[in-house]
Amino acid sequence: MKHFKTLSSYLEYLELPGPEHPMLSIYSASGDGFLPCPKASSPPITNNCYSISLKKIVTGDLNYGRTKYDFTNGVLIFLAPRQVLQWDNSVVFEQKGFSINFHEDFIKGTELVQQIKKYGFFSYSANEALHLSPKEERQIEMIVENIEIEYHNNQDEFSKDIIISQLSTLLKYANRFYERQFLNRKELSTSLLEKFNSQLSTYFDAGKLQTTGIPSVEELAVHLNVSQRYLSDTLKNETGKTSTEHLQLYLINEAKNILLKPHKSIAEVAYELGFEYPQYFSRLFKKKEGISPTEYREKYKMN
Repeated sequence: MKHFKTLSSYLEYLELPGPEHPMLSIYSASGDGFLPCPKASSPPITNNCYSISLKKIVTGDLNYGRTKYDFTNGVLIFLAPRQVLQWDNSVVFEQKGFSINFHEDFIKGTELVQQIKKYGFFSYSANEALHLSPKEERQIEMIVENIEIEYHNNQDEFSKDIIISQLSTLLKYANRFYERQFLNRKELSTSLLEKFNSQLSTYFDAGKLQTTGIPSVEELAVHLNVSQRYLSDTLKNETGKTSTEHLQLYLINEAKNILLKPHKSIAEVAYELGFEYPQYFSRLFKKKEGISPTEYREKYKMN
């Protein structure tokens, strides 16, 4: 797999104009202008850059989980360093909007280094992108215009700080708009939780927990056709619990049923639920329920 260490080499591969700054590039379509068009397709590649792009869909469908977007305006897509990128020409975008690319070293030594790690949307996949209302789209574009002014000006000692500050503001707005998107998708979030639990039930009923162990959240996300980070963020926003917490909750609920079968030892219960070590099962159970599996069995056993 080809990897691009510098911003210049990455943009050259995309067949885009070279950057004015060695670690930062901005392309925008202002007025009647159009964005430069990158190559139509690519096998899997990686690079050391962050990308923030506003695209306008012309043909093809971008999905939000398994549902279509509500809006038909701008789609904001975030990419992080070393993510595997691959695309073809099945989705056609109007060459309007903007594209910001910056090398990870561009923000080194600034507060943005830590802030950017908190934004889960850099780990979402393209079909979980942020779909903007016209008002939200304009707010983002205004911030990008400010960044672009500094980018094209004769840069001085203040330029980088101003650009970093504007990037931070852009990401804060994006985070707000994602919260809105989650809130507007309560039905989808509930459906996602139902599918999550259904997937676990399928594992359990097929005996896979016992034979192959507890599935990872990443495995479950793949079956649900969403990214791991998106799955956790969606469930957290809607239910207050992450995907890992829901996984543990499912296992504890199943454990309660099995524990009331007196012929099974605590170790057998643990192994049946996919735990490699019974001690870990006992610790998790007590952490979640406040009592040990043995104490639970004694408390609720049938007389």
